[in-house]
Formats: sequence, C-alpha cells, structure tokens
Amino acid sequence: MDKKLTLSLKGAVIERAKAYAKAQDTSLSKLIESYLASLTKTNENKSNITSLVQSLSGVVTLPENFDHKDAYTDYLIEKYK
Repeated sequence: MDKKLTLSLKGAVIERAKAYAKAQDTSLSKLIESYLASLTKTNENKSNITSLVQSLSGVVTLPENFDHKDAYTDYLIEKYK
C-alpha cells in the first residue's frame, strides 16, 4: 500500500533531482523510493569469508597517498606497450 510522505528540501536540490529523474525516465517518487529501499535493505546474502581469505587480510600495506586508479593506469600502459 502506497503512502504519502512530505519532505522539506532546498529548492535547488529539488530542481536538480527532478531533472535527474526526468533524464532517467522515472518519477522523483520512484527515484526516492529506490534510494531509500537500497539504504534500508538488509544484507541477507552475506557470504562467509573463507579462512584462506581471512588469513590474507592485512598482508599488504599501502602508503596513505596510494592512488589505486593511477596504479591501474600505469599497469595498463605497461601492459599494452
């Protein structure tokens, strides 16, 4: 059963959300419903971590400023030389 909900949001946010919903070919109500459903969804399909994976956790330490996107880009450049 559908129910109504009243929200108070900044006008600019509402306008951007309406434009986004229109671009996605959906309604603002459906967009918000989908977002709230994803936030509140229980994670029923939690997979168990195997003992092997658990034993490997924390083996590698990376510097704080490590950028995985840059590292992957460098890897691809080297791979396709």
